[in-house]
Amino acid sequence: MSKEVKVPTLGESVTEATVGEWLKKPGDPVSVDEPIASLETDKVAVEVPSPVNGVMGEQKVAVGETVEVGALLATIEDDVAAGESTSVEPREAAAPAEQAPAPASTASDERKDDGTLEDTAPAQAKVHDPEATQTLSPAVRRAVLEHGVDPSTIKGTGKDGRLTKEDVLAAAAEAKAAPAPSSSAPAPSPSPAPAPAATGERREERVKMTRMRQTIAKRLKSAQDTAALLTTFNDVDMTAVIEAREKFKDTFAKKHDIKLGFMSFFAKAACLALKDIPSVNAQIEGDEIVYFDYVDISVAVSAPNGLVVPVVRDADRKSFAQIEKDIADFGKRAKDGTLTMEDMKGGTFTISNGGVFGGLMSTPIINPPQSAVLGLHRIEDRPVVRDGEIVIRPMMYIALSYDHRLIDGREAVTALKTIKEAIEDPMRMLIDL
Repeated sequence: MSKEVKVPTLGESVTEATVGEWLKKPGDPVSVDEPIASLETDKVAVEVPSPVNGVMGEQKVAVGETVEVGALLATIEDDVAAGESTSVEPREAAAPAEQAPAPASTASDERKDDGTLEDTAPAQAKVHDPEATQTLSPAVRRAVLEHGVDPSTIKGTGKDGRLTKEDVLAAAAEAKAAPAPSSSAPAPSPSPAPAPAATGERREERVKMTRMRQTIAKRLKSAQDTAALLTTFNDVDMTAVIEAREKFKDTFAKKHDIKLGFMSFFAKAACLALKDIPSVNAQIEGDEIVYFDYVDISVAVSAPNGLVVPVVRDADRKSFAQIEKDIADFGKRAKDGTLTMEDMKGGTFTISNGGVFGGLMSTPIINPPQSAVLGLHRIEDRPVVRDGEIVIRPMMYIALSYDHRLIDGREAVTALKTIKEAIEDPMRMLIDL
């Protein structure tokens, strides 16, 4: 008896998805609600759970194929049928070994997942197959091959212990930093040296764009084609914020169980600016302008498959601590691939922090249908003039890209200046200036 697994409802107005990866292989035991596949939609990855306990049956579609809501994905076999099918294969595989048993001195018994024993010999050691024990995403698989690491020796930090690209890169860096073995240690048994790579070899690799990457490309290009994009810049002296963080970080973390970061300061400063300049917190719909009396800030977060923008709702009404908690939760769930459609829905303004990657200055692109985005960058010590003297201050360039169809230059510059003043004098955020 088998149970069909179909593509679940993916969210409002989302009718299809792409099979990103299979998390279970035919013959693998599965429990009810355990994820068996990951589907990529336009915004997030959606895991498909097993409806029953049993064993993974036939996979009806391959990785990379597009499926619609309600389409058949796979089947789950019940435990009895699965037990009958798996009880024969090990005996058939063991038959040659019974006809020609290996000497006791060169063979060992290895227990399979299904409880049977398999004879293994060092002279005929099996080649390690990373996918035999875990499913690797294309990005992780490429990283494994490029750096020559064994994925079975790496502890995954992703969802359900899965490997991420960052895990592989960290393991590769650790392997390079490890000291060479001592000359007094026994020399390993000789093995054939790998053939040297051909010098000057040029390679190409074609990888199909994920559905999320295709959507990002379409939306960003649409923003350029539709909006009248313009960017205004300013720089911010981060001294006051850095001193406030240093002074209160321990007390803040102890009371709220979260670190005090820069994003909450900029979110609250942006709320002040958006209240003062309503057009920066508005959007165009047809021949109408929609103004919002609330601030829902989309925060750009880096995920394994691309940039996502979950929304901190009612940021203007939330405390610093709650904003920090929301952003930290989004970052963790983006890495684990557990963000939902609801997390991305809406948003009236976006903050993108390119400084975490070392960016000095950029012109961010708005997130349609929003009309403005604030870009943050790295902090670096620079000489500036204060009270007629040249001093060193931790400075950051900030940028506001906006839709000139709706926002005039004066309004954009004023909004960015308001953010600058609030960051340089955080007291303004407390007394609403």
